[in-house]
Amino acid sequence: MTPDVLLVIFAGLLGLLVGSFSNVLIWRLPRGENIAFPPSHCPNCDHRLGVIDLVPVFSWLSLGGKCRYCKAPIKARYPVVELLTGIGYAAIAALFPPLTVGWGALGLMVLFTILLVGSAIDLDTYTIPDELTLPGVALGVLFGFLNGRAGVEGLPDLAGAVQGALLGAGVVVAINQFGSWVLRRFRERSFPEFPIGYQQISLGLLAGAWLGPWWGAGVGLLSALVNVAARRVIRIPELLTLGGLLVSVMLGSAGYGPGMILMVQGALAAAGAVSLACGVYWWLHWRRHREDDGAADDTQVDASAMGFGDVKLAAVIGAFLGWERLLLALVVAVFAGAIFGVAQLALRSENRVKFGPFLALGAVVALLWGGALIGSYREMLGL
Repeated sequence: MTPDVLLVIFAGLLGLLVGSFSNVLIWRLPRGENIAFPPSHCPNCDHRLGVIDLVPVFSWLSLGGKCRYCKAPIKARYPVVELLTGIGYAAIAALFPPLTVGWGALGLMVLFTILLVGSAIDLDTYTIPDELTLPGVALGVLFGFLNGRAGVEGLPDLAGAVQGALLGAGVVVAINQFGSWVLRRFRERSFPEFPIGYQQISLGLLAGAWLGPWWGAGVGLLSALVNVAARRVIRIPELLTLGGLLVSVMLGSAGYGPGMILMVQGALAAAGAVSLACGVYWWLHWRRHREDDGAADDTQVDASAMGFGDVKLAAVIGAFLGWERLLLALVVAVFAGAIFGVAQLALRSENRVKFGPFLALGAVVALLWGGALIGSYREMLGL
């Protein structure tokens, strides 16, 4: 066998092992448990599992899907996650040969695991843990740096990873901002978050359109510092920020300012930067309050505030795959979600699925076939 074939087989076996650990993450992250201690145990009887109980797929099959010690049923999700990870890792190694791509192949495997774990948790709890997505963005940027050093083609370098992360978060959070504004019939939020939240994201959108991504993000973060100094929220009406962005884009299309394309890019990237800053702040904020023995927190937060796991997941995808494949992932996710929604209506099903799994599906399509699809689209346009 050739070295490439051997690496594909090795990647598949590695995927089976990582899939077993992924099941640990799926169970423990939503519960705030340590992912390393205690060692693996049955969630029903707490009996510690031995090596023979932890062989991917085969242990579940040999035990008939039941715990060896208490005979409680073991979800079929466990071998499914292990198999999917093994197949996914093998496919990545085949399409992105590690001997050629180097660190880039490992980075894509990390992304695949984040997508699978995040989707499984989202299906169970309707949330995507910050402990998964925020470090995922940092890892995406790190692998972008390594790709740039190695001169890997087809995957983003450091600048591309940062741009992809900011635009990924920015696109999804902008959709959220305008969608929420319309659903509220253009009324202001009942109470903005202190000191940083959706208000600063909206301000970043407007400022980024005219000043560019970094200055736009700076304006949004400056607003948060003003709130801290004033010890209260200094309101900035959405009619000014979101309405101002719409006017700005129309002016840009008419030839004023930097131009419509640059204004949209600047607005989205600035909003993405502010939203990631929000995510980090609120992650640390809630962790601190959980660790303070359940100390009460009198901070009022919008029911949907800072729970935007999809925003952070889009940033992860953009960091690992770049902005072009990110857009492809979003298109696939929207179409898949629409088809699923229509099927639910036809079957009169009341089960709801959040956008995260569809976004992950779109990312897998963009990861495996994005290069060919984007190339075909460019050829069709004559680019």
